[in-house]
Amino acid sequence: MKTVTLFLATNLAVLILFGFTLSLFGVTDTMPLLLLALIFGMGGSFISLALSKWMAKKMMGAHVIEEPSNSAETWLLDTVRRQAHSAGIGMPEVAIFDSPAINAFATGMNRDSALVAVSTGLLQAMEQREVEAVLAHEISHVANGDMVTLALIQGVINTFIIVLARVIGQLVDRTIFKNDRGNGPGYYLGILVAELVLGILASVIVMWFSRQREFRADAGSARLVGTNKMIAALQRLQMGQAGQLPDQLAAFGIQGSKARSFIQYIFMSHPPLEDRIIALQQSRY
Repeated sequence: MKTVTLFLATNLAVLILFGFTLSLFGVTDTMPLLLLALIFGMGGSFISLALSKWMAKKMMGAHVIEEPSNSAETWLLDTVRRQAHSAGIGMPEVAIFDSPAINAFATGMNRDSALVAVSTGLLQAMEQREVEAVLAHEISHVANGDMVTLALIQGVINTFIIVLARVIGQLVDRTIFKNDRGNGPGYYLGILVAELVLGILASVIVMWFSRQREFRADAGSARLVGTNKMIAALQRLQMGQAGQLPDQLAAFGIQGSKARSFIQYIFMSHPPLEDRIIALQQSRY
């Protein structure tokens, strides 16, 4: 509940700040603009976060373990329960999704009622100690509130884009197209170009934050189960088949795509596996 309150309060504070700033610069009719930002900026991110568990189950066909049917499922539940207790969070739902790729993810808007899911490929390819490290990585994401924080950042950035694009559109319309009677073609053209450029820049910022939280989740796993186990899990990921999750879940998986250039790197949700291994080797957990 605290994280949701923070989400709402931060976005509302940004809207109030924007309204005050725009009024200082003499921008009129700010209320419809702020309302638009509220609905499509903050509102869109909040709805996506609220539906994240339901969407993840539907998209991945994840089977939530209600009652374990075998020793592997019993071990999964016991391991997650133990790690969640150590991390100070509520017991998440634990699920398995059918995929030959090695991957796992965590999602949910509440750190005490999250979802942790692993692929059948991961369970088949990894040793038990490596699966334990992956689970601890996902538990660390939940404990760190990464899902809420990422949605918060996306919501704030969406608000910036919506407001700034329309301010830029108004400036273009008045200064370049010399239009001082309502919103002309320059206004809509300016919005189109500004939203495209600002959206690209925003993606760079969001992906930078996403990469940083992967390092933190790796460190959290190392604290929960030991550095060597997490390094072994990442090394296993290097040897296995990379698992691509749907776009809505890509940032929450254990690994992302590989970058072949700097441009690709800055749009990656995950750091390269070798960088994560080096960071753990240099740590003292």
